[in-house]
Amino acid sequence: MISLKQWSVIGAISLGLGLSACQKTESHAQAQKEAGTTQTAPVKTLTIGFQKSSLNFLIAKQQKIFEQEFPNAKIEWREFPAGPQMLEALAVGAVDFGAVGNTPPIFAQAADKDLSYVGYEVVPANSQALLIPANSTIKSIQDLKGKRIAVQKGSSAHELLAKVLQKAGLSWQDIQPVWLPPADARAAFDKGAIDAWSIWEPYLSTTELKGHAKSLIDGTAFPTTYSFYIGNPKFIQQHPDAAQKVLTGLNQADQWFVKHQDEGLSIYAQSTGLDTQVAKAVLDKRLKPSPVQPVTPEVTQAQQNIADLFLQVQLIPKSIQVSQTIWTAKSPKAS
Repeated sequence: MISLKQWSVIGAISLGLGLSACQKTESHAQAQKEAGTTQTAPVKTLTIGFQKSSLNFLIAKQQKIFEQEFPNAKIEWREFPAGPQMLEALAVGAVDFGAVGNTPPIFAQAADKDLSYVGYEVVPANSQALLIPANSTIKSIQDLKGKRIAVQKGSSAHELLAKVLQKAGLSWQDIQPVWLPPADARAAFDKGAIDAWSIWEPYLSTTELKGHAKSLIDGTAFPTTYSFYIGNPKFIQQHPDAAQKVLTGLNQADQWFVKHQDEGLSIYAQSTGLDTQVAKAVLDKRLKPSPVQPVTPEVTQAQQNIADLFLQVQLIPKSIQVSQTIWTAKSPKAS
């Protein structure tokens, strides 16, 4: 029979072993954390927000590239008419990653929407423009004074129009902005209900080739601009390796397009509903290759310049720091 004293010794030993095991577990977890190898929850569902013209996403969808990057996840796709609507969905967790122009993230951040810049792509300078009817009396950007100009609020075309007005020495009070999504703006343009339209591809080439329109000024008049791949910060925090996998998949899609341009044209035309002539005009402008890269300090500063301009002309309500929303890959520490 074990005495009370013996039970005390056994209890002390057991407690010591238990504490030791806990300490080892905690030390191992801390070591994993410091080494960047902490286990994270597997991705069960990946929701991608895209527009009809998001070529890399279209190819990734058709080629099932993300199914390869996330073999145990369900891949869902949600289509949006423009970047602002997509970022609204991302902010409430309905989208995990998406593609947008340069301006929507600035408006979203200024409205306290959660987002993370994951990667960027260089936008061909002639892929956005200010269109006017072929028979318009407008001859110069100074002639835009007093004119009705359609634009998707919060889009990259919004930023283009801001730069055009600044170049012309005009203010927003000098024009009549008409806030319309692309499809509605095209209808208004065709009816002559607006005098000009600030727009991006593929709507640009569609209207130029099919709608008796001409470009008054395009992106070649301004510094390089970018499009972005945006992630939901909470999703990225829960799945730290997901953003890099998305970038890897996007670059696989870009490389696939370079090697299969005719098939890529077919995918693009089918998604956008464009005839082959217009779709080819759009894709001919695309850089080949057009790599998707993590956001650099130079690109961050370009975004900050836009944000500062928007604050100056009172398009956003407060100052923002773009650098606070840039995702950076965490590399494991050397042992």
